[in-house]
Amino acid sequence: MRATLLRRLAAVATTLGLTSLGLLGAGATPAQAAISDCPSGYFCAWKTDNGTGTMYKTNVNTATLGAWDNTFRSVVNRTSKFVCMYDDQNYGMNGMVSTREPDPAGTEWGGPGSNSVSSLKFVPTERECVLPAHPTTWYAGATPTAKGFGDLTADRRADVLVRDKAGRLWFLSGDNTVKLVGTGGWNVFNALVRHGDYSRDGREDVIARETATGKLWLYPGTGTGTLGSRKLIGTGGWNAMSRLVGFGDLNGDSRSDLVAVEKSTGKLWLYPGTATGTLGARTLLGSGGWNAMNALVGAGDMNGDGRSDLVAREASTGKLWLYPGKTSAFGARVLIGSGGWNSMETILGVGDFGGDGHNDIATITNANYYNEACRGVGCLVMYKGTGTGALAPGSVEGTDWWHLNGIF
Repeated sequence: MRATLLRRLAAVATTLGLTSLGLLGAGATPAQAAISDCPSGYFCAWKTDNGTGTMYKTNVNTATLGAWDNTFRSVVNRTSKFVCMYDDQNYGMNGMVSTREPDPAGTEWGGPGSNSVSSLKFVPTERECVLPAHPTTWYAGATPTAKGFGDLTADRRADVLVRDKAGRLWFLSGDNTVKLVGTGGWNVFNALVRHGDYSRDGREDVIARETATGKLWLYPGTGTGTLGSRKLIGTGGWNAMSRLVGFGDLNGDSRSDLVAVEKSTGKLWLYPGTATGTLGARTLLGSGGWNAMNALVGAGDMNGDGRSDLVAREASTGKLWLYPGKTSAFGARVLIGSGGWNSMETILGVGDFGGDGHNDIATITNANYYNEACRGVGCLVMYKGTGTGALAPGSVEGTDWWHLNGIF
């Protein structure tokens, strides 16, 4: 199936200087052929709208098409990658950029989306036709005076992990540098959890839930943004939970805890951390009703009382609530967002992003978001904490957080 990228996205990428030069292509195969003759592992094109006649084929980046320039009328993509088709030579983005999804079986074919295709590129994810695989902006501002919540490298800056649709895991440091920390395979998990030193080595870790088995794995942090060898901390059954939240210390024993919502009952459970890096016997935090929340965020200390807090979004109203942490419990909730929060695809606790000593909230928008600085999917909006539990008005900090598979 073909999808066409908007010109404004290409313009953004050009402004950022992200146009790729690519590699020289393989050229054409002058032979009479039909759609079914396109070999496995190749992208093929024809000058006719019914996929007959002389066939062009390649499976490498092609900066110029020579005699085939502006002639594609039928195409099929039998590779395992997205094909980016540019109106401009050398993968330029002044003209249209169209994409063709991977289709190794060769059952989906049709027009290229433009009659002016002049160069081709093969990429693992669709967004890489116009941008890098990861977002380009994550800068945590001034360095706080103390080690921060949400900090994977102990440099006191808030960090973030991004998973792309190819299953790679990217570490975006608060100093605006990017590192690939998982080369693939991360799409086997349907939950990734941060905000806790479960292994008791002074570094923040990642907990991952395996979709197929419901197993829970601990990936210890190394202090460099990378992750160490995983350890099984839950043998199965964790798919019974709709949400998992790395919370920090709730029960007051100075160990990081996990909070989870049970799908069938809406109950909220506390799984306390232990001295061995495992999880202890669960205790009930909330007897029901937590399925009414479609986002739960471990946000650290938002109200300045020295305890970690929980932020929750109410699905029916789009309201945002703060549940202040007490010893093995939550206090009376406080409204910190009167509505409109359902326009956020993702809500993250990121620690002190602004460097003012107060924990903040980051959000990634969905199609319902509108702002003069950015609208629709993929806007990064930061909400600074005030230290009282309240949030300052949001500020758009990035516009290229789209076509990803999770931000943590």
